[in-house]
Amino acid sequence: MLPKMKHFQIGFGVYLLYLFCIVTQAQQQSLQSADLTHALNFKECPVDLFLVLDTSESVSLRVRPFGIAVVDHLKQFTKEMINKLEESHYPCDQQLVWNAGALHYSDEVKLIQHLIRMPTGKAQMSTNVDAISYIGRGTYTDCAIKAATRELLIRGSHRKENKYMVVVTDGHPIDGYKEPCGGLEEAVSEAKHLGIKIFAVDISPQHLELRLNIIASDQHHRQNFTASPQMFEVSETINTIIGMITNVTKEVCCTYECRAPSGPKGRDGDSGSKGETGKPGQPGTKGEIGEPGRTGDVGPVGYQGMKGDEGDRGEKGWRGHKGVKGEKGTTGIDGIDGQKGEIGFDGLPGCKGDAGPDGAQGPTGPKGDSGSYGEKGNKGAPGRDGEQGSSGEPGVTGERGLRGDPGPAGETGERGDDGEPGPDGPQGEKGPPGAIGSAGAPGNRGPKGETGPPGLQGESGRDGNAGPSGDKGEAGPPGPKGYRGEDGPMGPEGPKGLRGPKGCQGEAGLAGERGDDGDPGNGTAGDPGFQGYPGLRGDPGVNGTKGYPGPKGDDGEPGDPGADNDQPGPRGPKGAKGYRGPEGNPGHPGPQGHSGPDDCEILYVIERMCSCCECQCGPIDILFVLDSSESIGDQNFGIAKDFILRVLDRLSKEESVKFDDRQSRVGVVQYSHGNTQEMVAMGDPKIQTLFDLKLAVKNLKWIAGGTFTGEALQFTKENLLVRFGASEKRLALVLTDGRSDTSRDTKPLNTLCEVDTQVLSVGVGDIFRSKPNPEQLNVIACEGQPTTRPTLSLQRDNFAELLEDAFLQNVTAFICKEKKCPDFTCPIEFQSDTDITILIDGSASVGSRNFQTTKALTKQIAERFLHAKKPSEDTVQVSVLQYSDSNTHKREIAFSKEYPNIASAIDNMEYINGATDVISALNFAIQFNVDTAREGATKKILLFSDGRSQRITAADIESTFNKANDAGIKIYVLAAGSQVNDENLKALVSGRADRYTVTDGGKRLFKVLDYQSLLRGVFYRTVSRKISLV
Repeated sequence: MLPKMKHFQIGFGVYLLYLFCIVTQAQQQSLQSADLTHALNFKECPVDLFLVLDTSESVSLRVRPFGIAVVDHLKQFTKEMINKLEESHYPCDQQLVWNAGALHYSDEVKLIQHLIRMPTGKAQMSTNVDAISYIGRGTYTDCAIKAATRELLIRGSHRKENKYMVVVTDGHPIDGYKEPCGGLEEAVSEAKHLGIKIFAVDISPQHLELRLNIIASDQHHRQNFTASPQMFEVSETINTIIGMITNVTKEVCCTYECRAPSGPKGRDGDSGSKGETGKPGQPGTKGEIGEPGRTGDVGPVGYQGMKGDEGDRGEKGWRGHKGVKGEKGTTGIDGIDGQKGEIGFDGLPGCKGDAGPDGAQGPTGPKGDSGSYGEKGNKGAPGRDGEQGSSGEPGVTGERGLRGDPGPAGETGERGDDGEPGPDGPQGEKGPPGAIGSAGAPGNRGPKGETGPPGLQGESGRDGNAGPSGDKGEAGPPGPKGYRGEDGPMGPEGPKGLRGPKGCQGEAGLAGERGDDGDPGNGTAGDPGFQGYPGLRGDPGVNGTKGYPGPKGDDGEPGDPGADNDQPGPRGPKGAKGYRGPEGNPGHPGPQGHSGPDDCEILYVIERMCSCCECQCGPIDILFVLDSSESIGDQNFGIAKDFILRVLDRLSKEESVKFDDRQSRVGVVQYSHGNTQEMVAMGDPKIQTLFDLKLAVKNLKWIAGGTFTGEALQFTKENLLVRFGASEKRLALVLTDGRSDTSRDTKPLNTLCEVDTQVLSVGVGDIFRSKPNPEQLNVIACEGQPTTRPTLSLQRDNFAELLEDAFLQNVTAFICKEKKCPDFTCPIEFQSDTDITILIDGSASVGSRNFQTTKALTKQIAERFLHAKKPSEDTVQVSVLQYSDSNTHKREIAFSKEYPNIASAIDNMEYINGATDVISALNFAIQFNVDTAREGATKKILLFSDGRSQRITAADIESTFNKANDAGIKIYVLAAGSQVNDENLKALVSGRADRYTVTDGGKRLFKVLDYQSLLRGVFYRTVSRKISLV
């Protein structure tokens, strides 16, 4: 009976305890629901989730419309994720609740929303997400992760284990980039040590997987997560991330159990054995203010963070549990040094290994710079006063007992939980700087990990300590011959050398024109003198030695005549040369010789023979405008600088452009987004030579921001063009990917078209292998716009093609397209209004084939007249007439200044093939000029004739010449062939043949041996030049 009663009592007690627990929990729930803002709900398990969105140029310029399409998809991804953050209940009676926030970044960080409770804050956060716009400049991912880390720590919940970050980016850039917040690896490592788990989500198929693997906490937090608009796994990515967070949080949230408050104190029980360590219980009620805690150890030096926006006042969090320090690993045995192996090929960098164990605690380092002050915490709400307990009945006062022996010393109790911090006290004085500790021992080396798959090219590592010198290897094969180095600066002038030998005599110059004949002299011939008498014969001299044969003696005197003989005697020797007789009368003038070469023919000979008369490209001013935005890439930026240097080398060496003596000038402007332009140009204090400029170009650093091409061109116009001043020849070469951010850069792309500048735009594909934008490149190159200079737009798929020899040749050829060449064209010029009539012979004596030759020459002469240098376009007019007999005259085209119309009329001329009447043709041309030529204009007629005509007399020619002279008309004659009438030709240009002079023939009469000679050489230049002279 007693055992049953005992079991009944025990079971009844358990039942009462169960009822008490339920009643206690109900009371706590009623208290918590009464005031949620002043009491903690211990059934809630909060999760903090922060989204980091990349809106830099490398992301926003991937899909058209630039800056809108991809950013809109980021907004959709963010809103879809926060819409799926729903509260859920765990079987351990814990409620999963979400706190979410977001920011977006480029080269600055902009907060979208502080951490806010979900789902009540969905509407507010969605509104803020819709309001964001892309920044479109550089990519400072390290700064963004550090800003998100601060948000999770300052405004997050007390659950250290439940903090997550989702970073959506393309991973660019990978090298050569300025990371102002310590670098990506440092920012990620700091977040991991603080217990924050990071998911890495790509935004583009052309992402950098290596960088995303660095961002992700481990391989499970990467898993090819994507938010790319070209992919269909976006919803799957969101569901997977939320599912992973939910599953991990369940294990963390369900580590607490319900424990009822203790009952009244019972009797002391027997001491039991030491039990196992229990799980942490729920926090108790707020206790009294504890004593100030001891000063903690000096923490690591923090980095200067970016100042965030002032946030809302949050609830005070709970202090997290202190982590357990890991054990120190054993020291491995040093291996034996192996033999030196042959030098192998450089391997690709492996994947990043797992973090090694923490090393031993190092000594306290030197005091770092003062960090920024954190936000001041809010004062906690005062706790409720406890209810007054009921007064117990006073017990009976017992007798005072004897003093007992002192008991044994008790064991030191465990340290109690830290109490809540007390109210803020007055700010203490700054303590003295700590002592500099000694250097800590290096940690042990961890075990070697498995060989990972080949990774992408990593960044250059830091220089390590020099190892022991290895054995000397065998001599390698001789390397290839290096490229020729750049020309060094000009050295000092050497000493003056000895005088060189005298040069060879130069070739004789061309013969000048024959001068005019002088007037005949008026002297008289003198009379010849008498011959002297011979002298007396001298005495014979003394016989001397036999001499050499002497010179021939004088002729002796003639002997006495012999007897008459009918037979002729032998012929005597030739007599002495007689004296010069008197000068005879002047003979008749000989036939006229061929005229010497005129100016045009001499220039033509020089043009054909002279080897030193090359065309010169300079002097020229060249302006390079270089895109230094993020989409170019650091490696491509280096190739672009090399391209500029090679163009300058070709111009200076192959085209003989002289930069060092300031004949030609060059400048380079690099740019990215707003107000980031940087200029180096000849004329700067430290840039006086081409060598100095090349060095300055090599030292240009990649800006890696947005793309404001219009602003850069405006900067070039206002600064570089002003510095160079007026220039006869100026060229701007703009090197870009053609993806200017025109939505924010309001400056026009055709800025350089407003000035007299030759523009060459070179578009190159960016690091994402996107082709350049041809529309922007054409606008930059002024295509389709009025300009007097040649323009060109070139495109290449990648930057490596810029260094190809053929492309460099094309670029330098365009730069030197307007070369300055010696003028051997024998130019003509008209100073006043001139009307010229060309009168073509269409008679049968010419022939149809020769008539076609005449038409070709007429077109050449007319083109020279109309394209000559003149004050205005309407200064010169040309008309064409054709003649044959007295009744056949044709006006092919009246006076005109349009060469196409004149050329068309000449081509349509029909050969008359009739008789020849030159006088009638001249009268017709004179009357035509009187009727249609401009008043006050100089009038000239070029007549094609061989001087032969029907019923032509000298009187008729003189009368016609005087008639033309009275009308102010000058007549020029062109004769072809060998059968010509010279007397008539001389009379046609001078009025009468006896008044003809060589001067008249050289200025107004042109003769060739045959019709084929009309189109040879520069004959048309000679004719047109002499007619153009006044």
